[in-house]
Amino acid sequence: MSSFLEADLVVRRTGYTLEVSLNAERGDVIAVIGPNGAGKSTLVRALAGVVRVSEGRITCQDMAWDSGDGSPIRVQQRNIGMVFQEQLLFPHLSVLDNVSFGPRCRGAGRRESHRSAQRWLDRLGVNELSHRRPSQLSGGQAQRVAVARALATDPAVLLLDEPFAALDVGVAMALRFELARHLAEFGGVSILVTHDAIDTMTIANRVVVLDEGRVAQTGTPAEVAQRPRTEHVARLVGLNALRGHSRGTDVLLLDGSRLISVTPLDGEVFASFSPSSVALTLDEPVGSVRNRWPGTVSSVVPHGAAVRVHLDAGKSLIADVTPDSAARLSLAPGRRVWAAVKATEIAVYGTAA
Repeated sequence: MSSFLEADLVVRRTGYTLEVSLNAERGDVIAVIGPNGAGKSTLVRALAGVVRVSEGRITCQDMAWDSGDGSPIRVQQRNIGMVFQEQLLFPHLSVLDNVSFGPRCRGAGRRESHRSAQRWLDRLGVNELSHRRPSQLSGGQAQRVAVARALATDPAVLLLDEPFAALDVGVAMALRFELARHLAEFGGVSILVTHDAIDTMTIANRVVVLDEGRVAQTGTPAEVAQRPRTEHVARLVGLNALRGHSRGTDVLLLDGSRLISVTPLDGEVFASFSPSSVALTLDEPVGSVRNRWPGTVSSVVPHGAAVRVHLDAGKSLIADVTPDSAARLSLAPGRRVWAAVKATEIAVYGTAA
């Protein structure tokens, strides 16, 4: 039996190729993450029909949206809703008419379209703004209207391309929780492109990691956060993840240094550890700690109750220390320090997903 949404596609552009396989069932909320240029927005636009597929196939509810043979169905014929970083509301229409535009285009009468629009505006807490124009809305209000407009058509697939990126932190957090509540009740598939780990943990039930146009990792948010398989994801979730080749418990890292773990593995691996497990000293550590590297502080920033220190130690490392420790060590950009991690604090796992 086929999945609700199936995509096995290739998009070729000059100097760039995106190749992705993706299956989703009703109710799935899939976060798509990866560095800039990984192909996240291209994937969303290919699903929407804005970008042509070079090869492959996209089907939704057993209807072929694109078969890569040059005859995709048009954007208007795909049962999708779209929300982008820019709200793209019609400036000459009221909020109510913006949201009712989709149902009207699909054949609903004016009264029915307005009822549907008002229902969604009410659910998203902006019904009292229905007679305003987009220019009279704040960023958070406009994005709520954009979400209402996307959902008012009862889409099979909801595509959200960094919908919180242009919003203030507080506004984004409020909308994030509001959207998570609605998507939990949504009967279709949601695809959310994001750069924020909070989105993956609060909204998504699955994560797809793209890197250089390919799927580097898939899994639940917890699985991806616990065992990141790209450096970008490791940084996103706040972990150190170093790649190397393991023989037994001895890992030869890409920069030529070595790391000792307590996990015997052979082959290509990632060694990950939390910033709080990294101890910083001015002098080379003595004693039983075998994982130690000299480095230079590149930045020092507050991080909750701790101070987050970014280090260049031949590899990029993150350490979380107490404010007292940061003051005692006089940590500042350019400061030379030693970083040490106990073998028992390191998780080692294979690079294959």
